[in-house]
Amino acid sequence: MTIDDRAALIDQFVYAWNIKDVDALMTLMADDCTFHSSVGPDPGVRFEGPADVRRGFEMYLPPSGLATETVMEKPLVSMNFAVTRWTTLQRQGDGTVQETLACDVFEFEGNRIRCKDTYRKISTPVTAS
Repeated sequence: MTIDDRAALIDQFVYAWNIKDVDALMTLMADDCTFHSSVGPDPGVRFEGPADVRRGFEMYLPPSGLATETVMEKPLVSMNFAVTRWTTLQRQGDGTVQETLACDVFEFEGNRIRCKDTYRKISTPVTAS
């Protein structure tokens, strides 16, 4: 594997996440995969193993009906890990917009992703202009 291969793997993951294709996401995950969400106890909920990670992805993928816009920055990729940084703007029912700044830290195993660990900051909703 090269860094270009790692970058392509992350691009595939981001694309599958954006189109909410859990089956495609799971083909990119290693057999001993983990997903650390950014919310819940511990802090965050930890999902371990393919079945549990699938359940976690299904829980945290935004529903299709929500008006959201996500802007991705160029990923930072090395041979052992990658970091994606992104901003999501989500229009709330009352017309306000909630901004979320976040990053995912990915660890690799072979030619697949072993761990996705999410960190985020959520703003107080503000009135859209």
